[in-house]
Amino acid sequence: MATLPPFAPFPEKPWREDIVPEEWEACLSNWLALAEAHLSLPNDRFTPQSSKDESLSSFLVSFMREVASNGASVLGTSQPARPLLRQCFLLVARCLRTSSPPLPLLQWEFLSDFCRLYSKRRTCALISQVSQKSQVITSLNALKKSLIVALDAGLKGDLKTLESRLKRLNHLIHASPEIAAFFLAGSDFLDGLIGCYRIMNPPLRKAIVTTAYLSLVGLTEGDSPKFSMLTDQLYSLKAAADSHKTGPLNANDSMVAELVTVTPILKQVQRRFDESGSSTTRVKSVVAALEGFRKPGGNIKPKRPIKRKIDKGKGPMTEDDEVPGEMRVHRMSQISQIQDLFPDLGSGFVSKLLDEYDDNTEQVIAHLLEDTLPPHLATADRTEELSPERNRRKSRDIAPRPTPPLVPTRHNVFDDDEFDKLAVDVSNIHFGKRNPERSADDILNDRSSAPNKAAILSALSAFDADDDERDDTYDVADAGLVVNDGNPEDADDQKRKDASEEALFRAYQSDPKMFERDAATRRSQNRTKLKQQTGMTDEAIEGWSLMLTRTPHQMRQLEMKYSTFSGDQPALASTAWRASPAGSGAEDSEVDGGNSNFRGGSRGRGRGGRGRGRGGGRGGGGNVAGPSSDKDTENARRRKEANKGSRANHNRRDQRAKKMARGGFPG
Repeated sequence: MATLPPFAPFPEKPWREDIVPEEWEACLSNWLALAEAHLSLPNDRFTPQSSKDESLSSFLVSFMREVASNGASVLGTSQPARPLLRQCFLLVARCLRTSSPPLPLLQWEFLSDFCRLYSKRRTCALISQVSQKSQVITSLNALKKSLIVALDAGLKGDLKTLESRLKRLNHLIHASPEIAAFFLAGSDFLDGLIGCYRIMNPPLRKAIVTTAYLSLVGLTEGDSPKFSMLTDQLYSLKAAADSHKTGPLNANDSMVAELVTVTPILKQVQRRFDESGSSTTRVKSVVAALEGFRKPGGNIKPKRPIKRKIDKGKGPMTEDDEVPGEMRVHRMSQISQIQDLFPDLGSGFVSKLLDEYDDNTEQVIAHLLEDTLPPHLATADRTEELSPERNRRKSRDIAPRPTPPLVPTRHNVFDDDEFDKLAVDVSNIHFGKRNPERSADDILNDRSSAPNKAAILSALSAFDADDDERDDTYDVADAGLVVNDGNPEDADDQKRKDASEEALFRAYQSDPKMFERDAATRRSQNRTKLKQQTGMTDEAIEGWSLMLTRTPHQMRQLEMKYSTFSGDQPALASTAWRASPAGSGAEDSEVDGGNSNFRGGSRGRGRGGRGRGRGGGRGGGGNVAGPSSDKDTENARRRKEANKGSRANHNRRDQRAKKMARGGFPG
């Protein structure tokens, strides 16, 4: 008995991206040929040959998984794509109807992908037939237990995996009422959905609500609807909603409130009960109780916006049109520009506005915004559209308006170079480093591009070490400061400012009341004279005085700047005592006679009534402070220097020793 070639698995997305279209079409043709060959086998040969072919099972599992998750578009648009999709359905249906279907085709993952890829009308009977097989029940039992554990784990579990498995399972529950009843048998699965809904994960919440809705609706479908189980589940939902409402959480943040708000579960259940004639008071009461958990405003669907097609007057030109095509395009662009701002205006009404305002778009928009249209346009139909048959405006001036400038083209220094002209040498083009295998040491050791010794020596010989450049250290641009270039105008201006400032300072020193801000002071003669000297107004003079009183350091600066003392003292005034003619002893008084220069006179400065003065009685009449040309002055200075060491300094030393002997106290 001849055997058929094995199937190649359906490639995954990374592999499919590397297959060129011609090869992909060849793969689809080969798969289609093998599928048709297996379907053409009689039943006595199909069961032992096709059902036992592991390559066929592997191909069908990979085909359903990839096409269901990515859509039928992965097959492409080639001719064998659609026939292959149909032949694969027939292969799966024939394999599942055998007495011992392949085990990979009885797993819940394959059945969910199969129900997702094909419609419920085609898969419902087939899934209901195989749902009673032990292999399917075993797979579903394992799935149900793992889902209950994951739902009860909550945040501690893998929420992404839980969400993806629920979404994948929903296709199987939707296609088979038996599997919906299987998952709602008992209360563990539904309680797990209600408990896991507390997690604030919108995608997971959506998957949970979808699973609960499909499972509950599945109990009302099939040849024998399970209304008793449905009633028990509705009571479980009511009890869970009541418990959630009395808890600390928001009453509207429960799965039951979301289920009865966003899904038509209550309407579906009530309609199915009414159609079957098994509606009872118990069912109506629980449905009415669940209706009370509907969220306020949840059943109001948002109004769907209706997009009104705006006729902008576009259409083919007729032979009666006397306006050139360029003019027509210009008018249409103006109409489109205005309708972008006012979409409720018709193209015919906008065209009338343009005719009224001489095709000035800005004026049209301004009058529309200010609502200042003429009466015949204000009362016109604003939704009027342009008609292809309407008589167009005749105009002698049919020259098209200048079109706006085109978008400027960017240019750079590399335009029209060797790359633009495709004249570059290909050997000079490289990506990244030219020699990536070379290291820094290799480049430094390579002396092929280094300058030779002769070139270096010739450059050094041309360099003159004695050739000094001009010293530009104090140039204005290099020094970063302004050098006084002796401009006479600046010097004169500074002198005038100093003269005005000095006049103000002298006036302030002589009489500060001259700067008071009253009318009498401003009319005074001193103020008038000061204004003539400085050329300043009353406000400027008073402001200068005010700032001077507020800044004490400025007063010190002005005193130092305009002080009359120059540091020269040509004569030293005598401060010695002079005897007065009347014997009053007043200082700086002189007497007639030869002994007028004595320093002590007749009164004397003696001790114990000795009567001898410091300057008198010793035969000299000179004074050390007298004129330098005087002979007596010279003699007095010599006597002072001669007697300093014997009397004056030693006397002071002796007197100090006596005071220290008394303990430092006088007397």
